Amino acid sequence: MATLSLPLSQNTSFCLRPLSSRNLHSRRNPALPSALKITCCASRDGSVSGESLFRWKEIKTVACGILAVWAVTSASPVIAASQRLPPLSTEPNRCEKAFVGNTIGQANGVYDKPIDLRFCDYTNDKSNLKGKSLAAALMSDAKFDGADMSEVVMSKAYAVGASFKGVDFSNAVLDRVNFEKANLEGAVFQNTVLSGSTFDEAQLADAVFEDTIIGYIDLQKLCTNTTINEDGRATLGCR
Repeated sequence: MATLSLPLSQNTSFCLRPLSSRNLHSRRNPALPSALKITCCASRDGSVSGESLFRWKEIKTVACGILAVWAVTSASPVIAASQRLPPLSTEPNRCEKAFVGNTIGQANGVYDKPIDLRFCDYTNDKSNLKGKSLAAALMSDAKFDGADMSEVVMSKAYAVGASFKGVDFSNAVLDRVNFEKANLEGAVFQNTVLSGSTFDEAQLADAVFEDTIIGYIDLQKLCTNTTINEDGRATLGCR
């Protein structure tokens, strides 16, 4: 790993040095591919007055902070991506947990027990999911096509890549749900709360938006989805 140097003047500079390989074994997490040690070093020539030295210390603190931020943002994404989701639950009846839901902290996505619905199939389920609380549920790659999910609470659910084709979300609370790359073709969002939810690369063809509750900024982001048809865009008020 190279040293990052930040020049401040002709005779001064700061640098960021990597952790030496002989110290890597002492890190607490041996699984991490690499580690950083943030070291601020300085060089300057000539004598300085007391006032200049005070300013020098201020500049040194700011420069070190900049280098530290660079180091953390450069090293963190790989770690975060690998630890984002817990391992798939091995409970034999984990898919049936959706029929019970969780019972506390729905508004903030807090749950008494985690609900792992990844890869589960609820196609055309018309009775077991209606009105359930699925706060912070893990739903990626699950299938809900044709299901009745009216009045469900899915605050902070993770539904990346899930399929919700033709799902009825009427009167549901879907705030802060991650619908990235989800298939929501023909889904019904009637009187549905969508505040804070994201739909990056989601399929929304023929989705119905009627009396949808959504913030202005969230609406602007939703309107950038080109799969929403003209009727949907007109109902949402997309420009």
